[in-house]
Amino acid sequence: MHYWRLGLTLLAILGSSLLSHAQQKSAPPAAADEARLPGSEYSGMYTFLREGEFVQVSVEEAGRVTGFVSRFGDLDSDKGAFLDQFFKTGKLSGNALSFTTEVVHGLGFEFKGTIERGEGKKPGDEAYYVLKGTLTQTLTDANKKTSSKSQEVTLKAFPSDVSPTAPSRD
Repeated sequence: MHYWRLGLTLLAILGSSLLSHAQQKSAPPAAADEARLPGSEYSGMYTFLREGEFVQVSVEEAGRVTGFVSRFGDLDSDKGAFLDQFFKTGKLSGNALSFTTEVVHGLGFEFKGTIERGEGKKPGDEAYYVLKGTLTQTLTDANKKTSSKSQEVTLKAFPSDVSPTAPSRD
């Protein structure tokens, strides 16, 4: 009878060990690959031009960057409405970042600059990373007249406990 209990105990320990090992091996490889993806630490949400606006940056394989700008409309027809402008192109090379958005209601954005360490103390803090560079706004009016305005910007990373809801591309 004593051997029987010992056998069950050993079987339970072995089963628990095998289950734990299987769970560790079944961790999704995408999560592990993403953690090692160069530049993935820069992925996140950053401030944009006005309070309540933001840019979402997602670093993918081979320096490809996807994301979107969420901003308030400026025209009479969209004033105050929240507009999402997805990246047409985006690239990260080292810490050099560039992206161009789709044109929405005649307005598009182009950013060329760098991702740098900001004043945040630890990863996940507000402004741990900042996007510094030139943001160019290109506006095409109803008469097809195009004008551009460039400005130097510093866009601060949001704290990691604030995450956006990805808009749909409907």
